[in-house]
Amino acid sequence: MSLFRFSKACDSTAVVSTNLLSRSLLTATLVVVAAGCTNNAADATGNASVVKSSQATASKTVANSDTAVVKALQENLKASGIEERITSAEATAMDGIYWVTADDLPPFFTDKSGKHIIQGQIIAVGNGEPVDIGGALVARTAQQALKAVDKKDMIIYPAKGVTKAVVYTFTDADCPYCTKLHEEMNEINALGIEVRYLAWPRSEQSVPKTEAIWCSKDRVAAMNQAKSGANITAARCDSPVREQMALGARLGVRGTPAIFTESGEQVGGYLPAAQLAQAVGIK
Repeated sequence: MSLFRFSKACDSTAVVSTNLLSRSLLTATLVVVAAGCTNNAADATGNASVVKSSQATASKTVANSDTAVVKALQENLKASGIEERITSAEATAMDGIYWVTADDLPPFFTDKSGKHIIQGQIIAVGNGEPVDIGGALVARTAQQALKAVDKKDMIIYPAKGVTKAVVYTFTDADCPYCTKLHEEMNEINALGIEVRYLAWPRSEQSVPKTEAIWCSKDRVAAMNQAKSGANITAARCDSPVREQMALGARLGVRGTPAIFTESGEQVGGYLPAAQLAQAVGIK
């Protein structure tokens, strides 16, 4: 049985950093995903069909940052000619393994010496159901980061009637699966789900169109038109597009759409409205 379930999404070739380590982490991530994907891509981050939920194991994996590990990793990176600011290194349920967050990088694991960078999931087995030891930390990081985004910088489609759930969705103006999701927006909203769009153009070629949407006086109308295939133009503005691209990179976004719950769990790429409702706990 495979540990991972893959959801439909469009591959991302967006470049948000020219730093050597940034490129290495993002490129390696894309290779891993492409190698295991059908339907032109998906996202494996936190999506394990036989792995316990991150919320269920939060108390086991969340700990305070170890300053000694942060310092050691920072020094080892510098010795390799890499300038990155490490923000935290937290002990996990695996002895000697730490969960690392850094500016403008997807989170990763390291050892106590800070000499090794480890990507992907680490699954604990042998004591009941398999457990993703980094799952709670992934979700917590995403939850805090998404909560910090100002609503005025998002394009929001509110729920109809009572709001039963909120999802954050990184979207690309030209991605077919993003368009497919958007076509179901009325049904999604009718199910009580509020959708908060964040910008994630998959390539530099998509950035101008995305910025035009965010710079439009009526962003919702511009987004609707773009999803219908229209060419959007608008006067340049101080848009949050680049900042949201960087946020997506830090959260491990690798394709669009990338859908997160308010608790920080990534529930998939494109999901039909009914499946999305089920994924966010609406019965």
